[in-house]
Amino acid sequence: MGCSFSGLNALYDTVNGGVDVWINDNRFRVVSQLGEGGFAYVFLVKEILSDSVSNLKHSSLLSDDGTYAMKKVLIQNNEQLELVREEIRVSSLFNHPNLLPLLDHAIISVKPTQEKSWTNEAYLLFPVHLDGTLLDNAKTMKAKKEFYSTSDVLQIFHQLCAGLKHMHNLDPPYAHNDVKPGNVLITQRKGQPPLAILMDFGSAQPARKQIRSRQDALQLQEWASEHCSAPFRAPELWDCPSHADIDERTDVWSLGCTLYAIMYGVSPFEYALGESGGSLQLAIVNAQIKWPAGPKPSYPDALHQFVSWMLQPQAAVRPRIDDIVIHVDKLIAKFSQ
Repeated sequence: MGCSFSGLNALYDTVNGGVDVWINDNRFRVVSQLGEGGFAYVFLVKEILSDSVSNLKHSSLLSDDGTYAMKKVLIQNNEQLELVREEIRVSSLFNHPNLLPLLDHAIISVKPTQEKSWTNEAYLLFPVHLDGTLLDNAKTMKAKKEFYSTSDVLQIFHQLCAGLKHMHNLDPPYAHNDVKPGNVLITQRKGQPPLAILMDFGSAQPARKQIRSRQDALQLQEWASEHCSAPFRAPELWDCPSHADIDERTDVWSLGCTLYAIMYGVSPFEYALGESGGSLQLAIVNAQIKWPAGPKPSYPDALHQFVSWMLQPQAAVRPRIDDIVIHVDKLIAKFSQ
C-alpha cells in the first residue's frame, strides 16, 4: 500500500488544542499533545463526524468515543520520506490484535521557509491507548516499589509473543527489530490481565539476511546501531561475522530482554552502563545477566530459566517464536493453578 496524498492542512507547531486536521476524507480536532521525539509528534485527536458516520475503513477498529492517536512526522529529505513510506507499507502487512494497526495515513508536500526546513509532512492515525507503554508503567511501578504478579508477567509476555509470531510467520518472515518496553502499549483492564500491543514498525524488515563479506557485516552493524535500541540489541547485531545467516531470532533476544524488563523494569544488561569500566556491548555479547532482588516472594526459577533460554549469544541455538509460545503456554498453565 503506497502513501496517499491529500489536501491536508498544515498543522500548527505548538499545541493549543481546537485545531482541525484532515486526513484524506476524515476530519479530526486536535485535543492535546501526547508526546514527541526526533521529528515526530503524537497528538490525541477526536474525529469530527459528518452525518454521524465515520469514513474510516477499519470499521472493527473504530473508537467508541471517536478519539485516536495521530503521529505527525516532519520529513526533511528523500531518505526520510522513503523511510516513512516503508513504515506505512510494512504496517499494512500485519493484522493481529497484539500489533498496533495503522488506520489511515496521508503525506503532503509543504513549502520550506526560514522557520520550516522540512519538505513533507506525514500524518499516521492509530487507535489510542492512554495508559502508556510498558516503559511508562515500569517507571511508575519502580517509584511505588511495585511488581507485576507472575501471572500478569506471563500474560503480557504471551500477548507480545502472539504479535511477533504473526510477523515471523509471514512469507517472507518479518522482524520487528526494536522490541522493547517503550514499544509495548499497555492498557489496564479491570479483572483481567493488562492488554499488551506491540507498536512502531519503523525498523521492521524482512528478517532473513545473508552476510557474505566484511562489508555486509559492517553495513548490518551500522544499520542496527541506528534502528535497534542498544540494551535490547542481539549480539549478532553488535559483532556480526563476515559469513552469517541472520534471521528473526534477533527479535527473540529482544523478547528475552523484554521479559526480564516486565519483571524488573530494565534490560538485563543496563547495569553495565552504571559500572566503572563497564561495557554494555561486552555484557550483551557474553550474555552476562544479573538478577536483581525482586518482589517478595520472588519470581519462580522457571521464569529466570525462560529468560536465559532466549538470551543465548549464539543465534543458531536460540529458540524460535513457535517454541517460545509453546513454553509460555505451559508456564501459564503451571502458575495459574
